[in-house]
Amino acid sequence: MNIGQAADRSGLPAKTIRYYEEIELVRPSRADNGYRDYCEEDIHRLCFLQRSRSLGFTIEECRVLLSLYNDEQRASADVKVIAKKKIALIEQKIKELNSLKSTLSVLIDNCHGDHRPDCPILDDLAGKRLASD
Repeated sequence: MNIGQAADRSGLPAKTIRYYEEIELVRPSRADNGYRDYCEEDIHRLCFLQRSRSLGFTIEECRVLLSLYNDEQRASADVKVIAKKKIALIEQKIKELNSLKSTLSVLIDNCHGDHRPDCPILDDLAGKRLASD
């Protein structure tokens, strides 16, 4: 099947599929005319990559996960370690986002939001402290 059909079947844009080919995550065969020729295994790999990326795995993590998926002698513990590391990163990101939310909430609460030019939000961005600090 051609790249358009592969894109439809995998839910990935053709540009992404070309990129995955460029970095050798997928290696479709070539038809006699030189065009890419995707088989069911390629579609399966693309779907695997699409799902992995949607869960936040990096390209390199996807590369490792694909190699583990293809290794029938793999230990599931190896896969679990990767997933647990991803959860730790997600939890750290959640903490960072909650901290950002808290900081912005304080700034918003301290901003009069009226016709006056003074603005604690802009002051903070400029490195000035709130009077209550």
